[in-house]
Amino acid sequence: MQSTLTSATSRRRFLGTALGSAASLNLLSGFVKGQGTAANGKLNLAFIGAGGRAGGNLEGCAATGQTIHALCDVDKARADGAFKKFPAAKVYTDWREMLEIEGDQIDAVVVSTPDHLHAVSTMAALKMGKHVYVEKPLTLTISEARALHAAAKKAGVCTQMGNTGHASEGARLTNEAIQSGSIGDVGEVYCRTNRPIWPQDLVRPAGEAVPATLDWNLWLGPAAEKPYSGQIAPFKWRGFIDYGTGALGDMGAHIIDHPMWSLKLGLPTKVWVEKADRAVPGAEKDSHPSSCIIHYEFAAAEGRGPVKLTWFDGKYTIPRPAGMREDQKVPDNGCVYLGSKHQMMHGSHGGDPVIIDGKHASYVAPPKTEERSPGHYAEWIEAIQKGDPSRAKSNFDVAVPLTETLLLGVIGSLLGAGTELTWNPETLRTGNETADRLVHHTYREGWSL
Repeated sequence: MQSTLTSATSRRRFLGTALGSAASLNLLSGFVKGQGTAANGKLNLAFIGAGGRAGGNLEGCAATGQTIHALCDVDKARADGAFKKFPAAKVYTDWREMLEIEGDQIDAVVVSTPDHLHAVSTMAALKMGKHVYVEKPLTLTISEARALHAAAKKAGVCTQMGNTGHASEGARLTNEAIQSGSIGDVGEVYCRTNRPIWPQDLVRPAGEAVPATLDWNLWLGPAAEKPYSGQIAPFKWRGFIDYGTGALGDMGAHIIDHPMWSLKLGLPTKVWVEKADRAVPGAEKDSHPSSCIIHYEFAAAEGRGPVKLTWFDGKYTIPRPAGMREDQKVPDNGCVYLGSKHQMMHGSHGGDPVIIDGKHASYVAPPKTEERSPGHYAEWIEAIQKGDPSRAKSNFDVAVPLTETLLLGVIGSLLGAGTELTWNPETLRTGNETADRLVHHTYREGWSL
């Protein structure tokens, strides 16, 4: 179905007024508490984004046995496979139209768009009282993450962010190894990704003709009106400041998640950028650096001492720890924990934790004390069905601090090497006026939270 809500006037009316009045749109409100609207009692799910990464989310949710009720994508060609795979689903181009028309038929919404669209679409769903699953990172800016957190609490709904490794067995084993004291006190952690696998440190490419199958205006959504390029959509947008959060925002959600969880780090007190490589003049206005080294400091808490976490991406790699076993190498994507008794590492998405120091033979694995997950999507569905938001383990109580931590590093990297930020989570200030402006979000006319 082609969008009929494309004018600035209708966007303002829909986003600025209609969503604030559920009665005007006959939308469901309040906590569903497991009452599916489908005739068979299953939950009706609507998807904002159906092609690309959304395919994995579709498969994951479909595997739980729920009903794929509606699909929306601005790129007909990219989403064609999903449309064919779920022929019974209603099809839309404009997610606002989908929510307006299908609102009283859907229980929950899955958001699988580029980062810059997460906040506006998720907020719309939350204002309708819908449960939401949102791809990582949760938002493009910290102010958006805070706003979604408050709205989700007000709505009383079940939330989940798409850092799927949070449900992994490796994540549980890591938590048990660290929280039991089996590797000793951990004061330092190294995290790394070999991303970006898309270009960063580049100026915006020249505009091109928009493909007939793509609604570029809707793809832009709240972002500034700029020309289409095939070097941006559908895949390489992550490297551009307007739309994505670079390598750190993309993979940090799968990597930094685990030390934050296992060590109960909370929010960082300080972020310092050692490296933020730039070689292209003017690229700092358009894209993220090509490679970074970023240091985070976390205060002592929860019976542990302070923790220093260092992030490496692009060409920078984790330094090989002294005493590391000859048969091991540091991960291309993952973490290394330097404990007072043992050194441990794991891969991305929780990976498989392994003791990497020469004393590994003396390591005694702790008992399994962590509740195991039925699966990242199943957790969320179960939370909805049982009316218990805490059953989704990467709900917004977890996802917002993680996203905030990632985005502080992203902000620092945009300001460049040598930048030091001191984070005050109460005032949302960093000690740097330029950085403070990047904490907050601005929207194209006709779009807002």
